[in-house]
Amino acid sequence: MASEREVSVAIIGAGISGLLACKYALSKGFHPIVFESRSRIGGVWTKTIETTRLQTPKPLYQFSDFPWPSTVPDSELFPHHHQVLDYVESYARHFDLVKHIKFHTRVCSIHYQNPSHQTDTTSGSWALWGALPSASSGQWKLVVQNTSTQQGLSNYNQEEEEEEVYVVDFVILCIGRFSEVPNMPEFPPHKGPNVFQGQVIHSNDYTAMNHKTAAQFVKGKKVTVVGFQKYAIDIANECCNANGVENPCTVLYRNARWTMPDYMPWGFSIAYLYLNRFSELLVHKPGEGFVLCLLATMLSPLRWAFSKFVESHIKNKLPLEKHGMVPKHRFHQEINACLIATVPEKFYERVEEGSIILKKAPSFGFCKEGIVIDGEDTPMSTDLVILATGFRGDQKLKDLFVSPTFKDYIVGDPNSALPLYRECIHPRIPQLAVIGFSESVSNLYTSEMRCRWVSELLAGTFKLPSIKEMEEDVAKWDEFKKRYSGQYYRRSCIAALHVWYNDQLCKDMGLNPKRKKGFFAELFEPYGPTDYVSPKE
Repeated sequence: MASEREVSVAIIGAGISGLLACKYALSKGFHPIVFESRSRIGGVWTKTIETTRLQTPKPLYQFSDFPWPSTVPDSELFPHHHQVLDYVESYARHFDLVKHIKFHTRVCSIHYQNPSHQTDTTSGSWALWGALPSASSGQWKLVVQNTSTQQGLSNYNQEEEEEEVYVVDFVILCIGRFSEVPNMPEFPPHKGPNVFQGQVIHSNDYTAMNHKTAAQFVKGKKVTVVGFQKYAIDIANECCNANGVENPCTVLYRNARWTMPDYMPWGFSIAYLYLNRFSELLVHKPGEGFVLCLLATMLSPLRWAFSKFVESHIKNKLPLEKHGMVPKHRFHQEINACLIATVPEKFYERVEEGSIILKKAPSFGFCKEGIVIDGEDTPMSTDLVILATGFRGDQKLKDLFVSPTFKDYIVGDPNSALPLYRECIHPRIPQLAVIGFSESVSNLYTSEMRCRWVSELLAGTFKLPSIKEMEEDVAKWDEFKKRYSGQYYRRSCIAALHVWYNDQLCKDMGLNPKRKKGFFAELFEPYGPTDYVSPKE
C-alpha cells in the first residue's frame, strides 16, 4: 500500500534548474525534497554526444555565486560536456544540495487537491493566485516510483514495493524540455519508417548510448541525419569520425540556419550587440511606454544593421554561399528564437571533402531502400536514419498532470507560447512553478533568476497580481515572441530581452534592476550572471 509523507516544497528534476530551485528554497528556510529519476544530477549533461561542448560562452553560463574552477582556463570559452557536468556537480556539493535529492525516483503524476476535495480547481476558485500556501490552501499529491527496478519481481509486486505518495504544498517543475519525449515527424500512409528495411532512431536514442557503443553503432553504415540544430550537426560530425569519406553522412535539412563560427563578429563581441540595454532599445517590449515605443521604431534600422554585421562575418568565415546554406531570414530572428548553434570545428571542411553531404529536403518519406525526397524520383539509399528533430517539452509537462483541466491549461492555445507569467507560473494552476521551459541566451543564468524569484514569492516578499492581470501580461509577451521569433514563437525565447525581463523580476523582488556603475556602463556594458551576485536595494 502507498505511504504518505508531507513536505513543504517538492522539486521535480535535479538538472541545473532543479539544483538552483533547491538552493534558493533552502536559503529561505524551506525544506525541499528533489525527485530525480536518474542516478546522478546534471539533467541533459549526464547523457550527451561525445563531442558536445558548451554552446554559450562560459562567462554567461555560470552560477552567480560560484565561478568556474581554475582547472577550466579563461581561454577555454566553450568547455567540453564532462567539464560542464563536473562544474554542476561541484556546485551541488559546495551548497550541500545532494542530501535533499531522492535519486532513482520518477514522478509519475501530480494531482491538485483543493480544500473542498473537488477533482479540478477552476478559475473561479480564487481571485488571487497568492504567495505562500496557507492552511486553507489545497495541496499537491505526487505519485512517485522507484526507477531502480528490482529484478525477478512481478509487476504487481514492483508497484507494491516501489510506489509512494507525497503530499506537498508547492511544486516546482524542473523537468527540462530537451529530453525523454521525442518530437517525431508525421509521414503519409505507406511512407513511414515501417516500410524502410534499415533502422530509424531518434537523437534521444543515440545520446542514451555510451560513447563507445554509439561509435560502433554508426561504424560502416550510410547514415542520414534529419535536422540542422545542434544535435544534428554534432551527430553528423561523429559519424564522420567513424566513417570518413568511405561512408559519408547525409544531413537532411528543411531550412538553412545561421550557425556561429565564434561569438566575435569582425573582432567585436556579440554581447555588445545583443546583451546590453542599448540593444534592447531597438526592439518593442511588452509593457513599454510611449517613449520606448518611439525609440524602438526610430532605431529599427540599427537592428537591421546589427543583424547584417553578424551575417557578413558568418558568411566570411564559413562557405555558406558555396553550399547553398545562406538562410533567407535575418540573424536577428534566429537569436530571438534561441536557435543559435555553434558549428563544430572543421564541419565545413568535412563538407568540402565529401564526408558530410548537405541536402535540402522540405519534406520526405521512406521507402524500402531508404528515403524519398518530395520532388525527386530517385530514392536516396541509406542504412540508418537518425531523427534529430527535437523534443516535445510541452507534452512532457502535460503528461505529468492528472487533471484534464490542468493538462489543457499548461500547454495553452496551440497558436500561443506556453502561458506562463514571468515565464514561471501559470495564472490558473495554483501553488506550482515551471522553471527551465522558456529559453534565453544562457539557460543557467535565466533559471537562476527565476529560482530566486520563486523563492521570494514563497517567502512572501511580494504578492502576485490578479489572474486577469497576469494573463494580460502573458498576452503581451506572447505578442512580442510572435513579432520577433516568427514561426518559432512557441520556443518561448526571451533572448533579445533578457535584461528587460530580469528588470521585471528584480522589481517584483524589491531589488534595484540597474546593476551597473554609471550611465554609459548601464547602457552599453553587457549584462551577465555576476551582475546579480548580491542584492542591490
